[in-house]
Amino acid sequence: MIKKALALGLAGVMAVGMTASVSAEELSGSITGSGSSALLPLAQNVADAFKELHPDVSITLNGGGSGTGLKQVSDGSVDIGNSDVEAETKLEADAAAELVDHKVCVVTMATIVNKEVGESVTSLTKDQLIDIFTGEITNWSEVGGPDEEIILISRPQTSGTRALFKEYALDGNEELSGGSLETDDSGTLLQSVADNEGAIGYVALPYLLENDTVSTVAIDGVEPTMENTYNGTYPVWGYEHMYTKGEPNEVVQAFLDFMMSEEYGEQIEAQGYCMTSKMEVER
Repeated sequence: MIKKALALGLAGVMAVGMTASVSAEELSGSITGSGSSALLPLAQNVADAFKELHPDVSITLNGGGSGTGLKQVSDGSVDIGNSDVEAETKLEADAAAELVDHKVCVVTMATIVNKEVGESVTSLTKDQLIDIFTGEITNWSEVGGPDEEIILISRPQTSGTRALFKEYALDGNEELSGGSLETDDSGTLLQSVADNEGAIGYVALPYLLENDTVSTVAIDGVEPTMENTYNGTYPVWGYEHMYTKGEPNEVVQAFLDFMMSEEYGEQIEAQGYCMTSKMEVER
């Protein structure tokens, strides 16, 4: 799937180039956004491509987690709040009601383990995964791995990735807090799993496209791939949302339209995300 995604990337770049050649509208202004670390790589890629078309538009994007993005778009600090989860799960009902939801793509969340563990643990049952993340299973030998203590690399409560993983990987069970590291920076989490023998965590699939420092773990024998997300056999996925407070202004609307355009669609897949229009299942 990774090779396929890279091939699609070339097509996406060509498509963006074609769009640039026919774009005549000149835009100027600024766009600010924050939130989901899972969506950040794609948002940054879109920003770079959009600026090629509209060099007079300045774009500033930050992570911080879905809760942060939703809070900041709600209070007017940013134009776009990026989130892995619906606004109602992080904001009061009246605040969430003021936001407009733009579902831009689908993201797959993968369980990752240290390479040493990955040599013997390639798949876990849903029950085993739940027991590991809730602290019922504390040694890899209990699931066919090495005699090694399990080290949980966790995410904060504000994390949309954590909320999505809790719902679809852990069946709503609360993840054990107090791991050796708690971070919503996916790059930091990835490096921590790679550096610590016995470590386990979870990360959005796009962070694994060009990274082989960790091993992914299947759930009930189903690998975390784009193909398995599209056909619904892999359960841990969610919609990626870009929220605006009310209807967006002209510049932000143009950015969102570009991101969800047919021309840019293949680039979404090249970045490791799924197109909502291709999903064979829905939620």
